[in-house]
Amino acid sequence: MQAADLPLHQRRRRPTEAELAGIPWLQLLQPAEYERAASHITVGDAKPGDFVCRVGRPVTYWFGVIEGLLKMSTDSAQGRTLTFTGVPPGGWFGEGTALKRESYRYNIQPLRNSVVAGLPVDTFHWLLDHSIGFNRFVMNQLNERLAQFIAAREIDRLNSPDVRVARSLAALFNPVLYPGVGEVLRITQQELAYLVGLSRQRVNEALAELQAQDAIRVEYGGLRILDLEALRSSGAAPVEVAA
Repeated sequence: MQAADLPLHQRRRRPTEAELAGIPWLQLLQPAEYERAASHITVGDAKPGDFVCRVGRPVTYWFGVIEGLLKMSTDSAQGRTLTFTGVPPGGWFGEGTALKRESYRYNIQPLRNSVVAGLPVDTFHWLLDHSIGFNRFVMNQLNERLAQFIAAREIDRLNSPDVRVARSLAALFNPVLYPGVGEVLRITQQELAYLVGLSRQRVNEALAELQAQDAIRVEYGGLRILDLEALRSSGAAPVEVAA
């Protein structure tokens, strides 16, 4: 069997120095903490069809995206796939599950070939016990994640496809959760359609409208953010100012 045909957990390898440099929370650790964490991190080259984690499986790692794009989803009782969010480069996820050492309540799968890093859950807890910088990072993650899921529930209730696309894009450009994105998100219209739950054609129309509003610019292979606040506030009722 070729290496590419092995299950993802059997394709683990040591990270390169460049891959370690792209992990945001590592830079917050003291030297001894850094050495311990870096020596325990593994990475895997994930491809569409792989499961990074799966509903009902016990937590073994805290995961992050080095390259590529993942989707977080679950299946409803009716057999429909419900997508919660996308995870672009720089994003780490599942800290709540790792904290409680419980089973995953969602599936994580790559939408394209991706490089995924994993920190063993025991090392995750060791850092919580020993590192102030790591604790602050996880607290910020949890706080921002709560706001993200509240916003996601609001997006689910929106009837306007244009607003759904705008708000979903704003979530993917979150600088706290996804510091590796910067101003340009490498994503195709089909990938965005999967995440938003709309057709590719409808997403294309929404992106054209957002570009006309100077909120984004569609570039080859991705989207450039021009006005993040405009995306976040899209569809919000205007604030009335008293005379």
